[in-house]
Amino acid sequence: MGVADLGLPVDVPSTALFTDHYELTMLQAALKAGTAGRRSVFEVFTRRLPDGRRYGVVGGTGRVLDAVENFRFDADVLGFLRERRVVDEPTLEWLADYRFGGDVWGYPEGEVYFPGSPIMRVEGSFGECVLLETVILSILNHDSAIAAAASRMASAAGGRPLIEMGARRTHELAAVAASRAAYLGGFTSTSDLAAGFRYNIPTVGTSAHAFTLLHDSERDAFQAQVDSLGRDTTLLVDTYDVTEAVRTAVEIAGPELGSVRIDSGDLLLVAHRVRQQLDELGARDTKIIVTSDLDEYAIASLAAAPVDAYGVGTQLVTGSGHPTASMVYKLVARAETGDAGAPLVPVAKKSTGGKTSIGGRKWAARRLDAQGVAEAEVVGTGPVPDRLAGRQLLVELVKGGEVVAREPLDAARDRHAAARANLPLSATQLSRGEPVLPTEYVRTGSGS
Repeated sequence: MGVADLGLPVDVPSTALFTDHYELTMLQAALKAGTAGRRSVFEVFTRRLPDGRRYGVVGGTGRVLDAVENFRFDADVLGFLRERRVVDEPTLEWLADYRFGGDVWGYPEGEVYFPGSPIMRVEGSFGECVLLETVILSILNHDSAIAAAASRMASAAGGRPLIEMGARRTHELAAVAASRAAYLGGFTSTSDLAAGFRYNIPTVGTSAHAFTLLHDSERDAFQAQVDSLGRDTTLLVDTYDVTEAVRTAVEIAGPELGSVRIDSGDLLLVAHRVRQQLDELGARDTKIIVTSDLDEYAIASLAAAPVDAYGVGTQLVTGSGHPTASMVYKLVARAETGDAGAPLVPVAKKSTGGKTSIGGRKWAARRLDAQGVAEAEVVGTGPVPDRLAGRQLLVELVKGGEVVAREPLDAARDRHAAARANLPLSATQLSRGEPVLPTEYVRTGSGS
């Protein structure tokens, strides 16, 4: 029996089961105790950045909004929960009517963040908020990790185009999300057609080694590709002998040859030799694209090479060694009682081993120095000081259960470029270091 026979969907209509078992058992216990309706505030943050990273990138916010909208317990989902006896009938009846009706605030997608930044704040009843923990963290942790890796690679590329080509190195649905996050972080195109279809990301691609090996000679393969795709195509020149391949490519396509791609060998050395050869053959406008397990360090090492674009796969979709952003979703405030107007009280887990958190609903602002460069991430509870009122970072994303801040992906991409440019220059250093901005905590009044 194949996947098609199982009827497994590619696009899941409900996100309600993208959660953990204990979210529902907590809900059941809270309903029975009469506390599920208490007004609550949850926050998403990370206690630390991945080792050696200078900043984080908020990725996946748009996908979170879609997931919250589609968090519905339909008949099939309820039937599954009933059959497995995950929760009791009163809880199933409550879930049948579930619609998130609270508010969500957060850093806009593409913004940078630091340890302790309240990246997202979810407010509503305990019951409706607690169910969203896993799906929110799943999306933000994955997409933010990829976006951060992409941002570092974009900085290393120094304005040269980056092609995302990691679909074959990760789960087929994760590949689409990774392509989206890469584009947000500064990549210019993707090889993944599903990502192009879903998010309107430019798609590119021409041929692989298999196409050359299919033909009786490399010349035959190049001729077939040029005949089909035109002289401005990209020819892959490292299947056999690079020097001979470049000569053949220019003979067939002429100086109008669009690009050559190098996928193996000492890329720095080969790129210089290929550039010299192309120029001598009159193909001065032919570009050089390099691929082959690149990461930000490899890209940076090619800064002085005559390379026009980079194709990145494995290292990108795995976060370049850091596949998660280690974000958590914690209850930071809850109402004293179940009454609608009951005041909020800060709450926080007391723990050793670095898992402490700070209670209270928080705001965040970025303080600038005299030259307008960011110098600190200020996180606080209570009223926002007047001097920081115009620098607040959180924006309203969902109001009363309705999404109010959906935006094009290009807007988030542009925001990230601006946010990164506003950081100190050391933010783009690839050497290991501490977060480029310190996080300062202030308390100006009540944490509710």
